[in-house]
Amino acid sequence: MMTRSYIPLNSLRAFEAAARHLSFTRAAIELNGP
Repeated sequence: MMTRSYIPLNSLRAFEAAARHLSFTRAAIELNGP
């Protein structure tokens, strides 16, 4: 029987933000907020 592993939601958010900004730095700023 195979078990499914799911990507943690925070990782998915980080990947999406980096793709949207085309920058990991800008994604980090957005995700960490003021």
